[in-house]
Amino acid sequence: MSGSSWSHLIARPLVRPMIGTAIRPNHLTTLRLLTGLAACFCLALGTRFGAWWGGSFWIVSAFLDRADGELARLGKLTSPGGHLYDTYADITVNALLFVAIGVGLRHAWLGPWAPPIGLLAGASLLLGSIFSHLLELRSPPGTKAYSGRWGFDPEDALYLIGPLAWIGWLTPVLIGAAIGATAIMLLTAWRLHRMPVA
Repeated sequence: MSGSSWSHLIARPLVRPMIGTAIRPNHLTTLRLLTGLAACFCLALGTRFGAWWGGSFWIVSAFLDRADGELARLGKLTSPGGHLYDTYADITVNALLFVAIGVGLRHAWLGPWAPPIGLLAGASLLLGSIFSHLLELRSPPGTKAYSGRWGFDPEDALYLIGPLAWIGWLTPVLIGAAIGATAIMLLTAWRLHRMPVA
C-alpha cells in the first residue's frame, strides 16, 4: 500500500530523480541502517556532542525509512526480499535507539537504572514490531496493525527524538517509551493471540 503520511509525500519528489538510475531501494535502506546505527552510537556517548549528532543522524535515518519505500513503489522496484530487509532494518534500528539512549543516560539522574530501562523499551519495541508485522501478515492485504491520523503514521513520532535530544529531554522520552512500548507490545500480543490462524 502506498504511503500517505506527510513524510512519504515529502520523500516522493526527492526520490523521483533516482528512478532509472543505479540507485536501488536497498541502497537507501542500507543508508538508513548505517545512519541509524551512527545515531545510536552518538546517543550512547551521553554527551552534548553525542546528543547533537545523534539527533541529527536520527532524523536523516527516519526520513530514509520513508524514502526507500517510496523509491520502491514509484520505480516499480518492490520485491519480497527488499520488503523484508526494510522491515527488519527498521525494527532493529528502532529498538537499538532506546537501548542506546539508556546507555547514554547512565550518568544522568536515572543513574544505573537508565540502561535497564532502555533495554526494556528497546525489547518491548522489538517484540511489538515483530507482533505487528505478524498481525499484518495474517490480515487482508494493505491492512496496517496501527493506522495513523491526519497525515501522520505512528512511527512519525520517532522524528521527535532528534529535537528532544538537542534540548536534553531524553530522560522523559526513555521513561515514556518504556511504559508506552511495553503497553503496546502487550496489546499487540493479545490481538495476535486472538486472531485465528489461517
